[in-house]
Amino acid sequence: MIDSLHIIGSRQFGGADRFYVRLVRALNERGHAAVAVNRPGSPIAEVLNGVVEQVHVPMRNVWDIFSGFTIRRLVRDSQVPIVQTYMGRATRLTHIPRDSQAIHIARLGGYYKIKDRYEHAHAWVGNTRGVCDYLVDQGLPVERVYHIGNFVDIEPPSTDEALNVLRRALNIPMDAIIIFSLGRFISIKGMDDLLTAFAQLPREVHGRQLYLIIAGDGPLREELWSKAKALDLNTGLRWVGWQNHPGPYFNLADVFVCPSRHETLGNVILEAWAYQLPVISTRTPGALELIREGENGLLVPCKDPRALSERLLELLKAELPEWQRIAEKGKEALIANHSQEAVVNAYLAMYDDLQKKSG
Repeated sequence: MIDSLHIIGSRQFGGADRFYVRLVRALNERGHAAVAVNRPGSPIAEVLNGVVEQVHVPMRNVWDIFSGFTIRRLVRDSQVPIVQTYMGRATRLTHIPRDSQAIHIARLGGYYKIKDRYEHAHAWVGNTRGVCDYLVDQGLPVERVYHIGNFVDIEPPSTDEALNVLRRALNIPMDAIIIFSLGRFISIKGMDDLLTAFAQLPREVHGRQLYLIIAGDGPLREELWSKAKALDLNTGLRWVGWQNHPGPYFNLADVFVCPSRHETLGNVILEAWAYQLPVISTRTPGALELIREGENGLLVPCKDPRALSERLLELLKAELPEWQRIAEKGKEALIANHSQEAVVNAYLAMYDDLQKKSG
């Protein structure tokens, strides 16, 4: 028996996609039979291959009639009680057949247009309080809007030998200070602001060279590379491409920076906390919900490279004890509010609550 279908139409592997993978996997580990419905050949499909049961549907666009029919038939034939969709494409293609008792839950990780896109669902999940407030303001019934945050995987730390091999491969000195960031190379991620901020830092702090590692890829790749060259950053900058498993780079780093111009939540902040790194983030809506200024992280204005550079230098000059204090508080916040157990429990409780309401 299938307990739930989880439908996503993305071909990317960003924060929302990575959370989808984590949640489907975690639900199955808890004995809840969650089937992953996604696009064939997508990064999600490859990562989940052999891990959980999958069904592949093209979902070429929001007007893909064949995919919409395929999803309806899958819901009807499986007699599944819960259908959970992620983001706009999958949600707009999913319409529960009238003769089905399935409950359609739309999960939102942003302030998206609701009318004609999400309002046909039976219930909604916002991954921040701000998103939930927005959904209610848009006219959705408050009793069917649920706030459930994200969780991230906490992987075993890399061995010293593995980190030394990685450091040598990147040609970074053993005593260097490493700043790390990752994300898609699109405007809202603010990577160009980070490059400008890094260019304003001294090359050394307390006699230790500074290096910036950026993991990611996207349409602005060539533009960012050109800017880095114009800023003469090649000596201290390392581009490592898109990383499906960025754990070793988190382990190698001393400080994590989230330079985004907008983040509804900020999975990368949670990931950095999982690896016990001090975090500096711009004041996005997500960061403002997660970070308590000066306690479990540091905040700077969005699109302000000078402020980012000044705050980075302040932290770097403080050295290890301060880094550890902020990192430890971040890890505590992660465990208290964004652990796998807490988030999975919340989803299972919501499924049970909705079925009781519908029964």
